[in-house]
Amino acid sequence: MNPVSTFIYKVFLYQGIFSWDVVLAVLNLVRFKRPVGKVTPEGHPGYGGYWPEYRAPQEGDSRCSCPALNAMANHGIIARSGRGIKFTDLTSHVRTTYNFSPSFCSFVPHYAAFMLNKSYSKDTFDLHELDLHNGIEHDASLTRLDSIFQPKQGEVHVPHVEELLSFATGKDKEGRTLLTIKDMSRILGKRRAQSKATNSEYSLSFFHKVFGSANSSTLLKIFGGRVDDMRTLLLEERLPDGWESRVRQPYGLTMLAFNGTVLPVEFGIRESDWAGDFEQSNDTRA
Repeated sequence: MNPVSTFIYKVFLYQGIFSWDVVLAVLNLVRFKRPVGKVTPEGHPGYGGYWPEYRAPQEGDSRCSCPALNAMANHGIIARSGRGIKFTDLTSHVRTTYNFSPSFCSFVPHYAAFMLNKSYSKDTFDLHELDLHNGIEHDASLTRLDSIFQPKQGEVHVPHVEELLSFATGKDKEGRTLLTIKDMSRILGKRRAQSKATNSEYSLSFFHKVFGSANSSTLLKIFGGRVDDMRTLLLEERLPDGWESRVRQPYGLTMLAFNGTVLPVEFGIRESDWAGDFEQSNDTRA
């Protein structure tokens, strides 16, 4: 497919996906939510809170900068090796595991396939391929060092995760500690200021800023901001026993609804609040 044909195809594809998303968002408003304990569909991994056996990755396995995808591989929901994954399988498994909407689960794998110059319907990928720098992976991550310091983006940077969780100020009705939108904006502002000061090759376009806020907002929506659950996900890349998505809408989390969290997170970020805490060394110290 030549560049012009590819562009036209993308326009019509994404227009269709976004229109579909709007319809699903409206349907979510008029349909009953799924009962607690039955968010994961029957017959799929995680139904009733029972997740397949967790196994840490072995030498030669492929992992990426996304803890949610790595957790799926560690539980065998997608290939435990993290290799040879079909884009079409990713669409269906993310849908049933995390209760993203079908439109959301179609958009992201299609975007990844285009990014990797692969066919969504025919090709496969390894998880680490998703870490094409400034494709999906980006600087100023909440759980990884910048790629200039750590090229293997499947490696969790524990101090970043611990600091993220320490920013939580919210509480739910049961007294569990929660990360809030304001908390997420604060830690993203700090991480961006730190990365800008220490990474001589720092780059973060507006697109990747919003993408970073979207990744962070997944923790607020799908995991409900619950620190205990996120600690397990982010440090072990494991789904907690008994866990299910906190999104109970029958058609899952739509992109339209998701923006109601992503945009407040992004526009609440104040890098300037942290700029004085980091020397503008522009070196490449880890």
